[in-house]
Amino acid sequence: MRTLRFFFLISSYLLLVVTHAKGAEFSLASPFTDHMVLQRDLSVPVWGTAKPGAKVTVNFAGQKKSAVANEAGKWKLVLGSLEGSAKGADFSAKTDQGGDIQLSDVVVGEVWICSGQSNMQMGRGGVAELKGLSEKNLRTFEVRRTVAFTEQERAEGKWAVAGPGSAVAFGFAHFLAKETDVPVGIILAAWGSSSIEAWMPRDMTEQFPHFKTIMEEWDANTEAQEQIKAALAKGKWSGPEDVFMRRQSCILYNAMIAPLAPYSCRGLVWYQGERNTRYISGMPDEPWYHRVAGIREYDEVLKGWMQRYRKEWGRDDFHFLMVMLPGYGSLLKTGPTMEPNHPASHSWAWMRESQMAALDLPHTGVANTIDLGDVKNIHPKDKAPIGQRLALIAARDTLGLDVEASGPVFSNVAAKGDRLVVQFDHAKGLKTTDGKAPREFWIADHAAKEWKPAVAKIKGQTVELHSPDVAKPAVVRYAFTGKPDVNLVNEADLPAYPFRTDQGEP
Repeated sequence: MRTLRFFFLISSYLLLVVTHAKGAEFSLASPFTDHMVLQRDLSVPVWGTAKPGAKVTVNFAGQKKSAVANEAGKWKLVLGSLEGSAKGADFSAKTDQGGDIQLSDVVVGEVWICSGQSNMQMGRGGVAELKGLSEKNLRTFEVRRTVAFTEQERAEGKWAVAGPGSAVAFGFAHFLAKETDVPVGIILAAWGSSSIEAWMPRDMTEQFPHFKTIMEEWDANTEAQEQIKAALAKGKWSGPEDVFMRRQSCILYNAMIAPLAPYSCRGLVWYQGERNTRYISGMPDEPWYHRVAGIREYDEVLKGWMQRYRKEWGRDDFHFLMVMLPGYGSLLKTGPTMEPNHPASHSWAWMRESQMAALDLPHTGVANTIDLGDVKNIHPKDKAPIGQRLALIAARDTLGLDVEASGPVFSNVAAKGDRLVVQFDHAKGLKTTDGKAPREFWIADHAAKEWKPAVAKIKGQTVELHSPDVAKPAVVRYAFTGKPDVNLVNEADLPAYPFRTDQGEP
């Protein structure tokens, strides 16, 4: 019975593949459906399948391009740069052997993939600030959450004329659409409690030894593979099966990201990291679901992952926008202290530092969330500011708009007797949100063994620090706790980014 059900599901899916088509072998890649958004101002790859040797011709927006299917029945062509347009148009693809696919209401605008774990997946229904906001010019392709043992050529989903269900993705799309006059298309591919390793292609085992170990263990775990095969055969899986599947490495990438490349888009918004905060460094032997990179290794894995995706899309300017992990009070027991408000504790502050390492690469941005979050809730509801800040960064870096998209960023610190003077970029109109002195600055001497809270005072675009307990301060940490109580912002009311000037290990 199970075999028959599985056969029916697969047959139904294959039937969907050739909707609008004459000729069973002819198809467009899965992101190409009615109502899709194509990326403006960039070349647009179009690909699919056809009978070997068939000539495929695509017509859209006055462009007519052709390609011939190879021996494996695969074809690909590239449309030239398109102008943005909110007016829906027809898109056609035909073969010289009778294949004919007609898509309607295709627009051209800004396309972004939004991916990550539960805080990216989290719905917008419970976020009051997002209710009633316009969905004008928003479209969404939500990738069905599933897994695969090998890289797939197709993903399940279709474009809808609506904003994404994700709170962060919707906020980002809504506020970005307000900055431009073209549609914004979101491809949503997110799944709760997934690690960065879940979204890594297998060939990254050549770069990261820990990932190689994980995948070798996976290959040897036939029991786990059979468990997942059984769930996939049912077509719908239980809650425990769902959790088991999304916590595995690589197989989310295979099913949910590989089929999207190289669909033309501006870049990817990434809200992930919580799963990789289980320990400060290294990878413990047990249990299996802790077999992921630790906080201190995350920075290099993140950068390697971004570069690998750029290779997959064939673009060095493929943008990445990171969401910094917001405030949360959980501490690891490995720290030198378990004081929740101490900058030496093993808190999420160290993961934020690893996330900020993304800025080492060009065409990247990090949305600062240090003033957001919940000390006890890992799924905070204050998602609207995240969407706004992401949209500001995208508007500045990809739309070329002259907007302030950053809060104050540490640039230098100078010692002046018993005081430190901290200089910032993006510090015009430096102030506090409550008119009180800046909070969450800690200072220490060169040994950096005894951190003391600093008395802070704003002086122009700098902050002066001192403490009666530190005679010769040399280093500073700012907002370097799990859930800091911050109030330092610039003229645009954007919060200062957390930082530390010491080079010590946690």
